[in-house]
Amino acid sequence: MTDIQQVIPPARSAGRGFRAYSAKHLDMLVQRAGLPPEERLAVRAVATVLPFRTNSYVVENLIDWDAAPDDPIYRLVFPQPDMLPAADVRRLADMIGSGAPEAGLRAAAHEIRMRLNPHPAGQLLLNAPSLHGQPLPGLQHKYPQTVLFFPRQGQTCHAYCSYCFRWAQFVDEPDLKMATDDIGTLVAYLREHPEVTSVLITGGDPMIMGEAVLRRYIQPLIDPASRLDHLESIRIGTKSLAYWPQRFVSDPDADATLRLFSEVVASGRTLALMAHFSHPRELEPSLLDTAVSRISGTGAVIRTQAPLIRSINDDPEAWRAMWRTQVRKGMVPYYLFVERDTGPQDYFAVPLARGYEIFREAYQGVSGLARTVRGPSMSATPGKVCVDGVTEVAGIKVFVLHMIQARDPRLVGTPFFARFDPAACWLADLEPVFASRFPYEPAPTRTSPPNCPGSGRTSRAS
Repeated sequence: MTDIQQVIPPARSAGRGFRAYSAKHLDMLVQRAGLPPEERLAVRAVATVLPFRTNSYVVENLIDWDAAPDDPIYRLVFPQPDMLPAADVRRLADMIGSGAPEAGLRAAAHEIRMRLNPHPAGQLLLNAPSLHGQPLPGLQHKYPQTVLFFPRQGQTCHAYCSYCFRWAQFVDEPDLKMATDDIGTLVAYLREHPEVTSVLITGGDPMIMGEAVLRRYIQPLIDPASRLDHLESIRIGTKSLAYWPQRFVSDPDADATLRLFSEVVASGRTLALMAHFSHPRELEPSLLDTAVSRISGTGAVIRTQAPLIRSINDDPEAWRAMWRTQVRKGMVPYYLFVERDTGPQDYFAVPLARGYEIFREAYQGVSGLARTVRGPSMSATPGKVCVDGVTEVAGIKVFVLHMIQARDPRLVGTPFFARFDPAACWLADLEPVFASRFPYEPAPTRTSPPNCPGSGRTSRAS
């Protein structure tokens, strides 16, 4: 096979050797995986609906091409022919193969996207904050203590994960995107909300931004003149340690970025990089060790998290290896998430019962330092719901759950039970047991006396 760098013209960012590959390179890339023409066409069809982007570091250092297309890192990055319903894939493939007009292809892709729940957990409606009666686009405020901020220049990534729950940020659908470049409004909102102790800068990936742009967003948060003494921590959600560790080592502004990190710590606040690692192989390159060491030297903390994904990391040994390696490198295991109910969830989801077994078996094989990790956790409409176990109560097999975080703060820490269902993959699949409703569900409004027809429980939000 011809070397991939010889057949694909690189898209290079000046000065740092970063080469990005997009959908226009997809057919040439998947040839390297040995896919026949009809499967390559199906991959291209899927990529008209879901975003694709990778880079030279991932292609050359993380993927085992001898094992592709079954290699987990390949599956982590590349669209799969069967990620969408077969009828949709056939329809799009026929349109591509027949040279259908671009406008028709975009319309078909849009129609499919709208069926994929692009913004789960009600985030566009339920989490949208306002200031003096004006909505604040690009901000999310679901839990009292934490505000999410989506910087406009950070709404892409060094590479996209095929299961990403924020896929809607990366497709040609402007109405689905969350972003802002108005840091002044964020500061004003934080002044009005002293209960907020943490800002999570997210995307996309904020570390796609250069230091000068990143500083424009972070500096006002730590400037004493901003009067944000109640702000205790700044978090940055990033996959860059896995997909482009050069960002902290050899990029032209790597040193300046680390100085910015040090300034956050010197301001008396915690800077936490919320690093996303999906598979043990992402932790193997020596370049990662250098990046982690340099970040840790600033006083920043690296916490790790990722969802449990079928065919990529649905194996307790993978998680055990990741958590142990992360602790050895000085990182803090934080969350094992359940794949969210968006995009190709049916393709990637692991049933909650199996997810709990995987978590428990992995958790049993690590020391106490790695048992900082929580999960399996569902980031659902009412909050973060953790599956604590499966047991039998009063002769009934049940899931034991509790609220790690909640839209209603009074529910934080609340335990509850759901009837065991081996096929359930998400909170909406569960039914309450020992009660008529879950703790986060509103009490039914009685319009008739008790026990009369029509007085049943209300439907649940997912």
